[in-house]
Amino acid sequence: MLGTHDLLLFVLSGLLLNISPGPDTAYIVGRSTQLGWKTGLTAALGIGTGVLVHVTAAALGITALLAASATAFNVVKLLGVLYLLYIGTRMLFGRWNDNRKEKSIGILSTTSLARVFLQGLMTNVLNPKVALFFLAFLPQFIDSDAPSKIAAFVVLGAIFDLNGTLWNILIAWVSARAATMVRNVGQFRRWIDRALGTLFIYLGIRLAFAQRG
Repeated sequence: MLGTHDLLLFVLSGLLLNISPGPDTAYIVGRSTQLGWKTGLTAALGIGTGVLVHVTAAALGITALLAASATAFNVVKLLGVLYLLYIGTRMLFGRWNDNRKEKSIGILSTTSLARVFLQGLMTNVLNPKVALFFLAFLPQFIDSDAPSKIAAFVVLGAIFDLNGTLWNILIAWVSARAATMVRNVGQFRRWIDRALGTLFIYLGIRLAFAQRG
């Protein structure tokens, strides 16, 4: 009725793509390991919201601008690179204080959770390769004679986002549970910060060399 086809293949393909590690996974693992399950869940929801932004942009044709315009693509890419480098540098070189409220294990302030949500959102939104992925991937499962291609696109995007968010929530839970065994070891948590900071810097550098094709 919606003009989609091969829905099972779409779901399976989406799941395989979702389990591939990237900046989103790194961010969720990092926040879950550092600050626990609630923070990891918040990060996953922020990333899921970022995916909805990409789906909406692609459905409205905004993403096509990134594919057609080298300037638009490079501007978004530059913002994404700077953001990843910013997060990575802070995690890698930031001073550690076990008494800091944000690093404490327990209840985080609403402001802290809002910041985690926003960082997850921006990590996803400022990656133009994600936008181009939706533009290239979703139309393959939409009939050429679909009554509303936009509606079909949004439905497929929502399915992809839901499956991805559930997977990310699982990652957050597993990471938080694993971290509880060594959570009180400050040296371990410092090394987690450094490792993830290095990873984000690497991902930022890799994004800097990404091409539209």
